[in-house]
Amino acid sequence: MIQSAPETYAVQIGTEHRALPIVSVGKVSVALLNLLGDTALTEAAAAELAKHMPEVNALVTPEVKAVPLAHALSVRTGLPYIVARKTQKPYMVGAVCKTALSITTGKPQDLYIDGTDIPRLKGQRVAIIDDVVSTGGTLRALSELLHEVGANVVATMAVFTEGAERDDVISLGHLPLFENKTGM
Repeated sequence: MIQSAPETYAVQIGTEHRALPIVSVGKVSVALLNLLGDTALTEAAAAELAKHMPEVNALVTPEVKAVPLAHALSVRTGLPYIVARKTQKPYMVGAVCKTALSITTGKPQDLYIDGTDIPRLKGQRVAIIDDVVSTGGTLRALSELLHEVGANVVATMAVFTEGAERDDVISLGHLPLFENKTGM
């Protein structure tokens, strides 16, 4: 359900409170969660998500905004994490790619797993870690990519889901969508 857009949307994770800015992303507006640079919120989210961690061997996260969350979860759980990059880097050997469509970018984007990370994933139970899961475009592409390299995705964990309620994601809460103030 789309609501009228306030200027901010209040959330709480553990003892951390934030007023997330409402920003336009195409035809709707969203409460923008940005963990980059917000150490206290990232640590609070990792502490809460770690309580719900299923039995896995590794964490995988799409680049960029969820990387600090995956790192903080790795520190708490002792599990390694792997980053699916959005561009192929010159140092990558035998990288595998899948294209995703994310609501926040509004256009196709590629996800790459470095070939040197494939042995760390093959035959392993993995959890995908993300900041927000909305339409699931990035999640689907990353799941397909991980399946292609032989990983078994057993869970997706996110700080929040957004838009339609999702029972396929372990999350700490749900963010609504808002009317787009700009009318785009």
